[in-house]
Amino acid sequence: MGFVANVEFEMRGFNHLALVCSDMQKTVDFYQGLLGMPLIKTIELPFGYGQHFFFDAGKGDALAFFWFADAPEAVPGISAPKGVPDSGELLSAVGSMNHIAIDVPAERLEEYREKLIAKGVEVGNILNHDDSEYGAAPAWDEGVFVRSLYFKDPDGILVEFAGWTRALDRPEDVRHTPKTAADLTRNRTSD
Repeated sequence: MGFVANVEFEMRGFNHLALVCSDMQKTVDFYQGLLGMPLIKTIELPFGYGQHFFFDAGKGDALAFFWFADAPEAVPGISAPKGVPDSGELLSAVGSMNHIAIDVPAERLEEYREKLIAKGVEVGNILNHDDSEYGAAPAWDEGVFVRSLYFKDPDGILVEFAGWTRALDRPEDVRHTPKTAADLTRNRTSD
């Protein structure tokens, strides 16, 4: 895929994304056991504070989890979406981590969906993201720029398998004016 390079800093991808789990063993069972992501580093935090584990996400990137002895409970719809996007549930709070998107081959999504279902994972439908009014096409066509499917981990963290279908280098790929905090305030007061 051809993407625009950062000329300000030499960024090579994500070193790691760090999330919080309620049960490190269930997290290891899911990410290493079910998804096959090798556990590459474990850390016991000092003073009984917790643990920090890292999983290989491919291409030198890692997905990490903290387990804190006194972590607050997750609040669905605030700390993460309540459901999956194809059921209309995408909302989460400002500053939250909405979902993890793991890069996979777009042409293997049907196969991966079936594998996840066979492993007992509740999986949404495959979405063909495009620039149409609702952001998804019924089938994979030339307007689709990424294909994906969504599922949740044991803590309700939304995980996406996503595969780019083309380079994001068309003028129409960056065409929207960014919304501001003032736009958010107006939307809340106009309801």
